Amino acid sequence: MIRLSTLSLIAALSAAPAFAAPEAYVLDPSHSQIVFSYNHLGFSTGYGMFSGFEGKIAFDQAEPANSSVEVSFPVKTMLTGWQARFDHFMSPDFFGANADSDVTFKSTGIEVTGEKTAKISGDLTLNGVTKPVVLDATLTQTGEHPMEKKPWAGFTGTTVLKRSDFNLGMFAPYVSDEVNVQISIEASKAE
Repeated sequence: MIRLSTLSLIAALSAAPAFAAPEAYVLDPSHSQIVFSYNHLGFSTGYGMFSGFEGKIAFDQAEPANSSVEVSFPVKTMLTGWQARFDHFMSPDFFGANADSDVTFKSTGIEVTGEKTAKISGDLTLNGVTKPVVLDATLTQTGEHPMEKKPWAGFTGTTVLKRSDFNLGMFAPYVSDEVNVQISIEASKAE
């Protein structure tokens, strides 16, 4: 009787569908950027960018809600296009950044909203403050990279942050408290 039950269990398990685990992907630092913009006194829109950062994605293409993402980069990698502006952003008026000041994002959940869209919830740590944020994300493309000859994925995302939530609200409302964030990343399947 025990042998029959064991055989029945093995047969049932082998007939059950296999569940694929998320696959590890790593960000391509040469093709991943975060661009932010803000209003300056109503006269212009200021822009900045973070680029060259690294991160990892656990990507489940069949069940995107099972995916996750983690990114971390030094504040000092910010690009503003003007050294005096960069120096001001690194000053105590804003970040007061030192060599150990990092920006980190770690997803806490993914809500699939369409065939290629999702809302990615996560914890953003900026200026030593951690707050929940939601990214409106889009899968732009998956497939074999034509030059690297391995699986590749591209994603975009947007969100709006309030500087004051992260103790960076100096000069608001003259410099807008709201900062628009646009993210574009490429990631390769980890080896």
